[in-house]
Amino acid sequence: MVEVRFEQPKDIDEVRLLNDKAFGQPVEGHIVDKLRQSCNRILSLVAISNNKIVGHIMFSPVTIETQEVVIQGMGLAPMAVLPELQNQGIGSILVKEGLRIIRNMSYPFVIVLGHKKYYPRFGFERASKYGLKSQWEGIPDEAFMAMILNDSIME
Repeated sequence: MVEVRFEQPKDIDEVRLLNDKAFGQPVEGHIVDKLRQSCNRILSLVAISNNKIVGHIMFSPVTIETQEVVIQGMGLAPMAVLPELQNQGIGSILVKEGLRIIRNMSYPFVIVLGHKKYYPRFGFERASKYGLKSQWEGIPDEAFMAMILNDSIME
């Protein structure tokens, strides 16, 4: 049984270690720490099993900028599950719960830079379909995805 709850201050060290283990390097753990420090509107959730944090997902603010408008949405990154518990549905539980909360917060879109076969099952599509491209060079089109939660923003 997996329970999902909001990250608490006491979870920070365990979340960093989980991200380090899941990605096999400390980069994502440092990214999570920096996002916590620099963003005032993050959504950070943990998955708990047997009183232990086994998964983590974070959403942080992103913007779409055109000549006419700036639209605030959220970016999903990172999402991590302990290596020994991957492929057991914990990541899916985190993504679904995170997206449910984001919808309730009325954000108009979510973007993700992720695996082209994983995220489409939740409704993500190539961001290029909406004329969006990543600000980072060299990102494959199929890896930069968006989920539009409010169609009126794309009109």
